[in-house]
This record gives sequence, structure tokens and C-alpha cells, in this order.
Amino acid sequence: MQEAPKSRSFIEEFIEQDLTQGKVKGAIQTRFPPEPNGYLHIGHVKALYINFTMAGRFAGKCNLRFDDTNPTKEDTEYVEAIKDDIRWLGFKWDKLVYGSDYFEKTYEIAEDFINKGLAYVDELTQAQMREYRGTLTAPGRNSPYRDRSAEESLDLFRRMRAGEFANGRMVLRAKIDMASPNVLLRDPALYRILHARHHNTGDKWCIYPMYDFAHPIQDMIEGITHSLCSLEYEIHRPLYDWVRDHCSLLEAHPRQIEFARLHMSHTVLSKRYLRALVENGYVSGWDDPRMPTLAALRRRGYSAASIHDFLARVGISKADSIVDIRLLEHCVREDLNASARRAMAVLEPLKVTLSNWPEGKTTFVSAENHPDHPEWGAREIPFGKTLYIEREDFAENPPPKFFRLAPGREVRLKSAYIIRCDEVVKNEDGEVIELICSVDLSSLSGGEGANRKVKGTLHWVEAQSAIPFEGRLYDYMFGDAEPAGEPEESADEGEESAPGAKPDFLTRFNHDSIQLIKGFLEPSLGELSPGQSFQFMRQGYFYVDPDSKPGALVFNRTVSLKDSYRP
Repeated sequence: MQEAPKSRSFIEEFIEQDLTQGKVKGAIQTRFPPEPNGYLHIGHVKALYINFTMAGRFAGKCNLRFDDTNPTKEDTEYVEAIKDDIRWLGFKWDKLVYGSDYFEKTYEIAEDFINKGLAYVDELTQAQMREYRGTLTAPGRNSPYRDRSAEESLDLFRRMRAGEFANGRMVLRAKIDMASPNVLLRDPALYRILHARHHNTGDKWCIYPMYDFAHPIQDMIEGITHSLCSLEYEIHRPLYDWVRDHCSLLEAHPRQIEFARLHMSHTVLSKRYLRALVENGYVSGWDDPRMPTLAALRRRGYSAASIHDFLARVGISKADSIVDIRLLEHCVREDLNASARRAMAVLEPLKVTLSNWPEGKTTFVSAENHPDHPEWGAREIPFGKTLYIEREDFAENPPPKFFRLAPGREVRLKSAYIIRCDEVVKNEDGEVIELICSVDLSSLSGGEGANRKVKGTLHWVEAQSAIPFEGRLYDYMFGDAEPAGEPEESADEGEESAPGAKPDFLTRFNHDSIQLIKGFLEPSLGELSPGQSFQFMRQGYFYVDPDSKPGALVFNRTVSLKDSYRP
């Protein structure tokens, strides 16, 4: 699945230009660098897709590198989940590495920057540095520690590494330009003190490099030719280039190229926001099928092929925009329409008794497994005196153009007979609990009387053989197309948001985004294992959830049959 995007993009043009001008010696090398502080969401997958497919397009290689410079949020659980996601999508990395693998070399380069007068140890607090940094319209002021000698900064930096100072006591800063119009170039932090156990290096380190310092160094160490990243890093590029150009201990000269992030309607694509949904109990976990994570989409029944199709259709651009979530649904609907076996299931059952069907008699009718795949054969479905149909397929007082069952009306039962509603049975509250119908015994589908026309065809299951199941029907987590502005994933200088803070977007969460139903399946679905997809006729595409147990099947509705997306 290492196919390239279908249309020629500006990234391809840049790469071809670099190859033609001899700026790249040999094959191109890209990397996908997720931070293991959460599960991959569909927005990350765009970056993943671009890095892997661009490497494939130019016969190059793509590394998987875990950006693990912030140990307080990272965990091996997320490392393994990310690897599983990439394998599921069909991509293969060239090398699997960790940013922490390069901590020693990064530290060596930091000392070199100090010796060359490019960095200094600063003792201003975060609050003080905000004041010194200035604003977008006013230049900053130099820290009083900016002109300390290289020898003093080097001594302090080594003592920082030795663990002599508490968190936040001091940082290592780049010495660039406190009056730069680009605020990120106003002496950004390169290292901070953080006494925390690291998932990969344990307690070896108590100082950690900042992303903007570590990332270009890691790219250079790996010989990355093109650092492809999303558009919010465009403003970071001058700092990326500054670190790269002053790093005399490494030879590679990677080029950073930015593309528009993927924003999608009716959801949020920010790990911070998704974590808030998980930690505040709005969803059951990172793989809750309402979430936009790959783990959730997979659990809901999305296929890898549908994700590839979606990303190819979205394409690569420089301009941010919001993609309609219905495009993603359209892609999985097209894929499952071709690949999912058909079956019948009743989600909200209404009992039907056939008055003229012989007591105790059961026959079998034949139903095709897929209309476009005759080679998949057919299945035999039991038909008897008592059936279930969908409650919404009956109306006691039918509206105009209602062609389903009503008193005195006839409908065809899919692959079976024509029935007529003769009597409606209600309980004490006036609720319809049963329909007494007669069956035209000469109207069996495929038989001599099958040509008699009626306007409606319903799905059904036979009551005695039907298998109970739990269905989970999903709606959008947010009714608003744009539920919230999404923050950048990296906090300034490692600063964390307040613990327990609830972002405002949570107030717009759709608490009716999941509906649990108890329905019945045709008996051919009795022996299923998680991971199988079906089209439940007239209902949508459903996927067997991992919560299923023998005798207690659980199905997630992947997507309904109705496709409202228009390109």
C-alpha cells in the first residue's frame, strides 16, 4: 500500500527540483515522527500518509521515529498502538528509532552551541521570560543572563544534567535575536530541567531537549532529506534552519516543507482535546468508535483501504480548510458496498404472526450473499409462523408515499413471500405489540407466483431461530461543523495546561452520539468473531465489536446506507 497520491503535488515538485539540482545525493529519506503521548488520529494519518507515499514515489525510505522528549506524557502503550496503526494501514518503515536514542548526541551538540556563543543558561522564570520576550508588535529585552560566559553556562548546563537543580530553575536558551519579528526566534529554550522517568531511558536523564532543537538534529543524524510536516510548523522553519545551519558536528542538510493540516467537520483533531474527552469520561477510551483515532475507526469497522482512499481524495495543499466528515463516510461506504456480505437484522423488532401459516412448520428460503458476487453463493434462512420486522416499517395511519406495511396493505418480505396486514394488536397503553398477517403461499421469491408486484419490500428475521444482539449506533460527537479551534500539539517551553481543566468545547459535546439497541439477527450470523463486516439490509454497515462474546454479539454501525456527500 505504498502508493503515491494520485495528483502531482507541490511537495513532489519541490523534491523533483532538489533531485534535478543535485541537492539530494542518492535516494530521498523521509520520516514520520509521532509523539507517543496518545493514539494516532486521522489528522496524524495525513502526515503519515504523505511521508510514506512520498518516499515510495521517489524510491526512497521512510523512518518511524518516536518524538519522545516529554516523558511526563509519553508511554509504551502509545508506542505499541502507533506501530499497530501503521502496520494496519499497510505501511512499512525503514528504521524504527526513538528521539531519545539521540539524547547523548543532542547534548553534545548543545555543549558545542554553548562553546560557540550560540546558547546560554538562563535563570529567568517562565513568567519573567514572557515579559522579556515582548509582543508581536514590541521587541523583547535581553535576559540579564544572556551575556554570561560560555564557561559559566557550560558549568551550569553540566550541573543541570547532574540533577543539581529543581524543575524550572533554569533552562538552556539559544542566543538569536530578542528583537526578531518572529517571536519563536527570541532566544527560544533548547533544554529544560524535568525530573521524570522516561519510558525508554528510565532515570538516565533529568534534562530534556525542546522539540525545536531536537527535531532538526534528529533529522540530520538520520540523513533525512525532506522533513515533511504540517502547516503550523511553518513559523518554526526559521528556527529549524538556524539549528541545522549552526550544527557543524553533523553533515546532512534536510529541507523542511509544510502542508496543510487535516481539519474535519463535527470532530476535533487534537490529542489534547481528545485526551480531555477520555479523561473526563465523555467517551469510553481512545478506541471509542465515536473518536477520530485510527484505533476507534478500526473498531467501528473502517477499512485501511477506505482511509487510503479518503487521504488520496483530500490531497496535499498549502491552504488550511475543513474537510466534510461525510467524505470519509462516503469512502468507507464505497469500500464496504463492494466487500461486505449481506445479511438481515432487525434493530427495533415488531412481532408478526402469519395466521394462515401451518403451526410448527419451518421452511427455508434462499438469499444471495452479495448481489455483485454470485461466486459468494447464497445462504438458507428459516421462515416460520412468527417473524420480526422493523417497527418503523409499520404505520397504523401511513403518510403519503409510505409503501411499507399498514392495515390492509401488502408488502414482500425479502427473498420470501408477500404478506398482508389483517389485524393490529395493542397493549393496555395503546402501543402496537403484534401484527396478524396473512401470507400469499404462492408468492415465494424465485417461484411461479413471484412476479406479482407490490410496492414495498421489507427485511425480517424468523422469531424462533433469531439471534439476539446489541447494536451500537453512532452519531457525530459534535453537532457543530466546527466544534472548537484546535491548539497546536506542542506547548511553549514544556508548559502544561492546568490539571483538571475542562476545555470549553466539551460544553458542545453531543451526549446522544451513541444509541444502544437490542435487536435480532438471522441465524447465519450466529458463529462470528470480532473483526467482520456486514451490510445489514436497509440499515447500514455493521462491524463485530471486540466486546462480543459467545452468545452475546455486539455490532457497531460503521455507517448508514444513506450517502448525503456531494463532491
